[in-house]
Amino acid sequence: MDGLAAKILIGSLFIIMMGMGLSLTIEDFKRVLKFPLAVFVGFLNQIILLPIIAYVLIIVLKVDTTIAMGLMIMSACPGGPTSNLVTFLAKGDVALSVTLTAINSLVTIVTIPLIVNFAISEFIHSSNEIAAPVVEIAGSLFVIIAIPLVIGMVIKSKKPELAHKLDKPVRIFSTLILVLIILGICAKEKENIVGFFMNSWEIVLAMNVSTMLVGFIIAKLAKLDFKQSLCICIESGNQNGTLAIAIVSILSANILSVTPEYAIPAAVYSLLMYVTALVPIYIGNRRNVAKN
Repeated sequence: MDGLAAKILIGSLFIIMMGMGLSLTIEDFKRVLKFPLAVFVGFLNQIILLPIIAYVLIIVLKVDTTIAMGLMIMSACPGGPTSNLVTFLAKGDVALSVTLTAINSLVTIVTIPLIVNFAISEFIHSSNEIAAPVVEIAGSLFVIIAIPLVIGMVIKSKKPELAHKLDKPVRIFSTLILVLIILGICAKEKENIVGFFMNSWEIVLAMNVSTMLVGFIIAKLAKLDFKQSLCICIESGNQNGTLAIAIVSILSANILSVTPEYAIPAAVYSLLMYVTALVPIYIGNRRNVAKN
């Protein structure tokens, strides 16, 4: 990914995360104290279990370095802004979804560099010692996650009407930019894209489905209600693909052996997760109709 494209991607992600902030208030963070178990289960599934599941699948299915690295980077990312919309469509707990997306987005400023560094040590083989630029990644994530979130929250607090007007356009922009990024990757790798997709779709789908199932099952074992369990199911399977691609861009600018192809699994995942999201949306709506 060239310098201009990388800057456009980072700028777009900044706007996307600011858009997430437009829907947040301090109450969303206080909700951690009101519903600590639900937040903890969501955190456990997305921040801890998701990378573990990704790693196990990589080892069992013995995929190549490109797919392994791409999958680990994707697994390290928090839920995307669209997870809140999917939870709403599924009649899940939207308030919990917003809280988990916000909390996990901030936590991953610390966890993403650690997981990426682990993945590099495990899957990139070189005669020289290779390490991820942890401080640079953390700094970049702070700029493209924490700062725009705070800006969005300030706008929401000071100018609620403006925040409401901006919310829908930013959501549309978020979806559009992800589509354009995926199309751009496909165009750049048009000679290899079919091969990349065929080599990665099975493990990508396996990770997505397994994390959603594990999320729902653990939530039910923790005796959370159906709406909370459905929310955690969606949050566990809906990752921020734009952020994953941005991380690949940051890594490729600092580590020669990291190439833009590492973004392919994130692009494939970003497409498939919307297809699998139809299942909890269907189940949630069917259950809601049955209760009424």
